[in-house]
Amino acid sequence: MLTAILIYLVVGAAAGLMAGVFGIGGGIVIVPALVFTFLAQGFDPSVVAHLAVGTSLATIVVTGASSAWGHWRRGSVRRDWLRLMIPGLLAGGVLGVLLASALPGHALTRLFGVFAVVMALKMLLTRPPATQGQVPRRWPMTAAGAVIGGVSTLFGVGGGVMSVPWLSRFTSRMTEAVGTSSAIGLPIALIGTVTNIAVGWSEMTLPAGATGYVMWPAFLGLMATSVPMARVGVKVAHALPARTLRRIFALLLIVVGVKLMIG
Repeated sequence: MLTAILIYLVVGAAAGLMAGVFGIGGGIVIVPALVFTFLAQGFDPSVVAHLAVGTSLATIVVTGASSAWGHWRRGSVRRDWLRLMIPGLLAGGVLGVLLASALPGHALTRLFGVFAVVMALKMLLTRPPATQGQVPRRWPMTAAGAVIGGVSTLFGVGGGVMSVPWLSRFTSRMTEAVGTSSAIGLPIALIGTVTNIAVGWSEMTLPAGATGYVMWPAFLGLMATSVPMARVGVKVAHALPARTLRRIFALLLIVVGVKLMIG
């Protein structure tokens, strides 16, 4: 148990830092770390992946709020973009959890790994799109929100792996895309957490301390370090040049994607 608590604290610090720097919610670190920790604690393997995803989303509610508030205060959250995307984010978030409950976890992680690597290579090898700087339209933004919300709750991430590249199409300021992505992660995480609790409510093999697919002891351990580190991450994001931030984000996606693909 002591080892598990130490892991929660370290993972929380890393996740919070990345939530602030990249606007990704930290789920790409939290989910695999929780899978390993839960298996080491002897939890039923049939519910480990779902517990990791649900708990990750619960932590993103807090870290996402913290990093979003930091970006909001610095003026890097576009409220007009957020309003256009929220309906799709909520609908897609519910559908993502329902799909996750019907699919095996190992298939989802490998699929996400492929997606992360492809997205990262696109960011590294292509120039900013010609539409950059134009005002986005309602229906494409709503549809993008649905896709981002669905995939995010499917894998237990905050949505930044998709929303940052998508939003960077409409601005030359990377911090604006990252800041709005942080705000986007909050409604995704909220709807994903509530749906995971509801879907897993009647699961008989859950360990003590879990409500549906949310493991509260892990949640508390992660929160102890993730929130303060999210604030540090916001400062780092605003100190780095836009091109550097974009490259670091892409390289991070490659590392995580390859790790997920090889297991």
